[in-house]
Amino acid sequence: MSDQSPRPPQKPQTTEVVVEGFEDFHVPATVHLHGPAEGIPRVVDTARGLARAAEQLAEATGPVAIDTERASGFRFGQRAFLVQIRREGAGTILIDPEAVGSLASVNEALSGVEWVLHAATQDMPCLRDLDMTPDLLFDTELGGRLLGLRKVGLASMTEELLGFTMSKEHSAVDWSKRPLPQDWLNYAALDVEVLVQLRWATEERLAEAGKLDWARQEFEAVRTAPAPPPRKDPWRRTHGIGNVRGRRKLTAVRNLWTARENLAKHKDLSPSRLLPDSAIIAAANAMPRTVPQLLATPGFHGRSASREAPRWLTAVQEARLTEEPVPHNVPSDALPPVKLGHQAPGGRRETQGHQTGRGRARGNRGYAHRELGYTGVAPPVLLAAATLHL
Repeated sequence: MSDQSPRPPQKPQTTEVVVEGFEDFHVPATVHLHGPAEGIPRVVDTARGLARAAEQLAEATGPVAIDTERASGFRFGQRAFLVQIRREGAGTILIDPEAVGSLASVNEALSGVEWVLHAATQDMPCLRDLDMTPDLLFDTELGGRLLGLRKVGLASMTEELLGFTMSKEHSAVDWSKRPLPQDWLNYAALDVEVLVQLRWATEERLAEAGKLDWARQEFEAVRTAPAPPPRKDPWRRTHGIGNVRGRRKLTAVRNLWTARENLAKHKDLSPSRLLPDSAIIAAANAMPRTVPQLLATPGFHGRSASREAPRWLTAVQEARLTEEPVPHNVPSDALPPVKLGHQAPGGRRETQGHQTGRGRARGNRGYAHRELGYTGVAPPVLLAAATLHL
C-alpha cells in the first residue's frame, strides 16, 4: 500500500466523518456527487494529446483509477469507446481509443503503478486490446464481494464506504456516439473521481476483517489470468434453445445465429439489434418456407427484417436438408456444415436474385443432387428463390 494519503474530494461539506487510519481524509456524509471537482476534462483524441496525457500520468503519484465505457448493446464486440484515467497530480483524463488507437504509451507511463478498477474482469479484456495491462491490481468490486457487502456496484459501495451518492443514469447508453454529450462525459469522469479513495476504504475494511492477504491473492489471480479461450459452439447459448428439438431445428438455430453474427460483425452492430434470440428460436421451430411466412414469425418485423429476409430464409432452408430425427443436444460435429449459399458451376453464386421461378428451381434440382448429395428436396437457396415474394 502506498504511504501517500488520498486527496480529499473538494466538495461542499456539512457533516463530516473521518475514515479511521486516514485522519486527514474527511468525507461528507451522504453528499451527492454532481460532477468532477476539477470540471469535465476535454477528451483526448489526437496523437499529440495522448503523448501529453502519458507524460502527465508518468509524473503523477500514487495508484491510478481506470475505467472504460463500452457499447455492447449497440456495437459488435466489447471494445472500449472511452477510457477514463485518474491519478494524483494528473487529474482525470478521458481518452477516445477509436481516435487514437493503441494506448501502449499510457501503459508504459503506468509501469509498476497499481491500477484500481471496479469489476476488473469486465474492463481488462478491452484494455488488453488497447495494449494496456496492469503490473499491480486492486479490484474494489471484488474486495466488496470478499467483505460480504450486500451491494457491490460502484455507486452502492461509494455510498456505503465513503458517504457519496452517484447517478448511474448513463450506464447503458451508446458510447460509440460522437461527439459524446457533456452529461455523459460528466458521468464517465465521476466513475474514477473517488475510485482511489474507495480503494483505501475497501482495503481498511479488508484488513479489519482479516481478509487483506486473501484479497491480494485474488487480485493477483485476476490480473494474471489468461484470456479465456473462444467458446465452443457459442450458438448453443442462444436464449431459449432448450425449447428446440431435433437436428434440423438445431441446425436452423446454428445457421441463423451464424448468419446474424457475420452480418453484425460486417455492420459493426450488436447482433441482438439485427435479430433477437427469440426470433431465431421462433424461426427454428416454425421452419418457414417463404419470405411472407418468415416475416409473419414473431421477431421478424421492421425494415431491417424485411431487407435481410432472404438471408434469414436461406439459413432456415439450409437446415431443411438435415435428416430427422435426432435427440436434443447433439454434438456440433454431427450437424451439417454451414453453407448459407452454394457456388454454382462456372463460379456463379446461386442467390435469390438469380433464381426467380419454380421452374428454374426444379430445373436446377439435378445439379444439387449430383454436386451436393441432397435427396428428396431442392437446395434451400433455390427453394428460397422460388418462393421469394418481397
